[in-house]
Amino acid sequence: MTFRARSFGHARRGTIMIDSKKYQVFTLKNFAKIPQVQSSLTKDQINSIEVVGNVLPFKVNNYVVDELIDWDDIPNDPIFQLTFPQKKMLEPAHFNEMQQVLSQGYTQPELKLVANNIRSKLNPHPAGQKDNIPVLGEHKLTGIQHKYRETVLFFPSNSQTCHAYCTFCFRWPQFVGMDEMKFAMKETDLLVQYLQKHKEVTDVLFTGGDPMVMSAKKFSEYIEPLLNADIPNLQTIRIGTKALGYWPYRFINDKDTDELLRIFEKVVNKGIQLAFMAHFNHPAELKTMAVQTAIQRILNTGAVIRTQSPIMNRINNSVDVWADMWKQQVKLGCIPYYMFVARDTGAQDYFAVTLEEAWKIYRKAYCNVSGIARTVRGPSMSADPGKVQILGVQEINDEKVFVLNFIQGRNPNWVGKPFFAKHDSDAIWLSDLEPWSGEDQFFFEEEMEQTNLLMN
Repeated sequence: MTFRARSFGHARRGTIMIDSKKYQVFTLKNFAKIPQVQSSLTKDQINSIEVVGNVLPFKVNNYVVDELIDWDDIPNDPIFQLTFPQKKMLEPAHFNEMQQVLSQGYTQPELKLVANNIRSKLNPHPAGQKDNIPVLGEHKLTGIQHKYRETVLFFPSNSQTCHAYCTFCFRWPQFVGMDEMKFAMKETDLLVQYLQKHKEVTDVLFTGGDPMVMSAKKFSEYIEPLLNADIPNLQTIRIGTKALGYWPYRFINDKDTDELLRIFEKVVNKGIQLAFMAHFNHPAELKTMAVQTAIQRILNTGAVIRTQSPIMNRINNSVDVWADMWKQQVKLGCIPYYMFVARDTGAQDYFAVTLEEAWKIYRKAYCNVSGIARTVRGPSMSADPGKVQILGVQEINDEKVFVLNFIQGRNPNWVGKPFFAKHDSDAIWLSDLEPWSGEDQFFFEEEMEQTNLLMN
């Protein structure tokens, strides 16, 4: 079936011809029935997916399977690595333990107990996320995080899933039935009250999961209270989403697509910037007609699209990949925003790129694009004290050091203040680094220990 999609908004009108697609999901229950899995994977590979998929979340869909993965390049295809669990994503002892309990026919509660024991060893809440939950009066706002002065994260309870799951996801505990690990809020009333009280907040980031799994009606129920309330400090509503990469048809021919896009327009017409924070991890995600059409329809509502991704071994640890990705994004009207370092959780060791390698890839890719793409920042670690950028490696008194900088900090006064760490060619995270100055701690650590900033 061919779908005739009207370009949305007032920037450009016309007709786009694109085949429609009905969303079909694959999980542990039915992935083995995928024709490409049957023809391209060995029994051992299928077994590994089943074992690892009982610990880490696994969900993929027909768009990813049919249009993104190169099944002639298995298992090395980056989108396959991005979406299908791999054996080495677990430590050998953990893999063997889970494989054994699966082969012995454990009951579902027994299986969950073993899986949760393994999960608890994978740092399920990195960067002190539970410390970011604010309080309003006597209410602990478990669906909100407030780490940086100007920005509040909001976790709608209806966005606690995604169109497909990334194997590197740092919020993986929310998708594996660990209810005590979830951040979620059903109503926006408390969010509105919090924003009215905290006038320093200018940005609200809708996150999850993925807010774009919600119906337009449900999404509107979260957005409308923000638009109708008296919150003069609210300047930007952000949507953190992977939908453009995993299900661009959400913005083309889902049953309520036009209604959803009208909500985007409504936000913009209210004088609030709508920033679509799109996660793209590889250039392959930008090259289908579906994603290019979806991007245009979103931009035509007046929203802006900013792009971000972690740098990951086996997926995008290449200068050419990053330069190509940024060029493609700019060509399509998107704004490159962040290169992140893969967080210290889940399958981090599988995807880890050293800080030095990440910086070298970033620098060389940055040098290979025009100034219009140099809006991107990185490589950045979203660590407990804040977003720490690796500015480079330099020599001071014949000694190599890392030059670091806060892009964001729990204390805003830390931002833009360069500091140094001893060079460590094996370091993959901030916790691997030591101060260069001879001090026992970095300049921010004493304050981090004394107080949990911005929580009251």
